[in-house]
Order: sequence, then structure tokens, then C-alpha cells
Amino acid sequence: MNQQQTTFRRIVTGHNADNKAIIVSDAPPVFTQLIGGPGGPTFFEVWNTIETPALIHPQPDELDETKLVLAPPKNGTRIRVIEFPPEGDEIKKLTGVTAAEKFKTMGGEQASTSSEAGAPHPLMHRTQTVDYGIVLEGEITMILDRGETTIKAGDIVIQNGTNHAWANRSGKICRMAFVLIDGQFTF
Repeated sequence: MNQQQTTFRRIVTGHNADNKAIIVSDAPPVFTQLIGGPGGPTFFEVWNTIETPALIHPQPDELDETKLVLAPPKNGTRIRVIEFPPEGDEIKKLTGVTAAEKFKTMGGEQASTSSEAGAPHPLMHRTQTVDYGIVLEGEITMILDRGETTIKAGDIVIQNGTNHAWANRSGKICRMAFVLIDGQFTF
């Protein structure tokens, strides 16, 4: 199956010395990473803020991140696009330990929950975030502790710190945009 990866533009705005709105950059995302080797998802890190309220600078700079980080910064936000290839046997055969290793490469080993008894998918995970997931193209199945649903292009998911996994059973790439907002459990 030949999956053609397409790129998208990330347009960042700012202000000039006269406080007039300008385009600061217009290019594909600077940081892209394939997770888990062939058959794994590709993460396109689009932007993040390091605090809320976010400080708005006249000339926004790239943040100095040199590796993929699963969660947003503490009190911050993150937007990313993920391309999920069709799920193959390499995902289905993951153990709790190997799944935790995959999350560790993203600085999120503690998020992995697949080693818990009865986990419905090997890539189950949970973070203290509110995530808005928007399917841009294709379809994907969202798996929760109790139930699952297939979401398609145009659908939006609001994840409220829930234990979940994504399974692409469609045979084609699924591209999703995620906005992650740092949160705190009240329970």
C-alpha cells in the first residue's frame, strides 16, 4: 500500500514595528517525527504556548523543543496534526511494556495504560488534558474503556482526560488536528 504523504502550510502571524499585523512565516511545520517506525503515526508539531493566558509577542518565535512531547506545557497549549496510517499487525501485537516504550519516546510513558487488565487496545493512554480532535481527512475509530465509535472527516471529538486509543481500520491515511490544553483532574 503506497501512502503518499502530503504537507500543509503553517502560517504564523505577528506585528511589525508599527504594530501592524504581518505574516511572520508561511511554511510547512518545522518539526515532524515518525513514531514507532514504519506503520506508526507521523506527528506534525504545529505550535504551542507555554502559559495561559498566552503571551502575544510582536514576532513569535519557534519554541526550543528538540523532541516530541506528548502533552502540552504546564498551563499551556499545543496544536499538532497526526497522520495515522492503517493499523497493522505491528500495533495489534504490542505488549504493555512495548506500548509504554512508544509513549516514552514522546515523553509520555506515564500516559500509557495498556498494561492495565482488560485494556481494549495496546495504545490506550490518558493525559491530564482537554483535547479537541478534528478529523481533517479519512476516518478513525476512537476506543474508550467502555465503547468505541468511528469518526470521519469533519467530526470533532472533545477528550476530557479520558483513557483512549486511536485505531485506523479504514485502509487509508487518517489526518487529524489536535488542540491540547493542559488540565487538572478534579477526581
